[in-house]
Amino acid sequence: MDKRVLLLGLLCLLGAAAPETAAPSVTVVPAQAGSLVATVLVTGTLVPREDVLISPQIDGLAMTSINVEEGDHVAAGQVLATLSHEALDASLAQNTAQQAKAEAAIAQAQSAIAEAQASRQQADAAFARAKDLVVSGTTSRETFDTRQQAAQVSAARLTASVNALHAAEADAALTRAQRQELQVRLDRTSIRAPVAGVVSRRTARLGAVVGMTGEPLFRLIAGGAVELEAAVPETRLAQLRPGQSAVLTVGDTTIPAHVRLVAPEISQVSRLGRVRIAPDTDGAPAAIGSFARATVEVARQSGFIVPLSAVLFDPDGTHVQVVQNGTVQTRTVTVGLRNAGQALLSGGVQAGETVVAVSGTFVRDGDRVTPVPASGPAAGG
Repeated sequence: MDKRVLLLGLLCLLGAAAPETAAPSVTVVPAQAGSLVATVLVTGTLVPREDVLISPQIDGLAMTSINVEEGDHVAAGQVLATLSHEALDASLAQNTAQQAKAEAAIAQAQSAIAEAQASRQQADAAFARAKDLVVSGTTSRETFDTRQQAAQVSAARLTASVNALHAAEADAALTRAQRQELQVRLDRTSIRAPVAGVVSRRTARLGAVVGMTGEPLFRLIAGGAVELEAAVPETRLAQLRPGQSAVLTVGDTTIPAHVRLVAPEISQVSRLGRVRIAPDTDGAPAAIGSFARATVEVARQSGFIVPLSAVLFDPDGTHVQVVQNGTVQTRTVTVGLRNAGQALLSGGVQAGETVVAVSGTFVRDGDRVTPVPASGPAAGG
């Protein structure tokens, strides 16, 4: 009996001396004030903003010289190539002779008019005297008829001279028009750049006979402006607007950019829409046809940032578990943007408060816990 009493007493003493059970440890992260950005990633190909096609505007002439190569920067109006123009030079010389002939014909017609006017005045005066004399019987009827015919002939000659002048002036106008046409054709033997830019392709070949319906002789990147053309699913296309900021990535190079164009049409087959992303800096970021991608900022909100794993979604709403003075408190929050494993809260927590990194798994509201600050990737969700 004494042994059992001693054993019971010993157990009571050990029980009284046993420590309380320690509170469970939970990983916590601080809620940080900041901004969260929603982005859309698009991929595509670098293309010219404006692709200028340069074709000859005259047929049947051979290429005699080429002044530029692919990759050259050219100014507006610069001569890129020259076509043969010997036949046009000969036609222009012939036209010069015709123009001189037409001017001589005009001068001759003007002299004939002056002579015809003088003859008419003389014939009219003689006819007037004959009319007076035939009335008084001083002259014969035959003389009257002769002077009348002479007046009529001089009038007809004057009319013919005036008509000849009009014909000569018409010939001169035709010659001038032909010269203008020849000059235009001669000017077109010089293939010029309509705008400043960079030559992206040259198909012109020395000695080749050009035609207006063939392949363009040169392709020009207007102003050297190159941008990203991407095909975007229609669900993402609705988030994009012209003017949104973006970061264009070509190889290992990143360039600030912006959305320049969102096409108003979506393909009925692929359900994709076109987007153009233009760099904010001048100059081509890479050769056209290169693969590139862009990250477009479509939304930005400010609030308190926590890991997305700290947010508990249930039928009663959205909650986070805050650890305050070693006790878990469940708070209702409003979640905004979510990106890269993080969530933006617009209410329910304050900056610096610690929240359970993985909410709703092991602890409940009112539980006593030992908070352990997260480190490494866990701190960022």
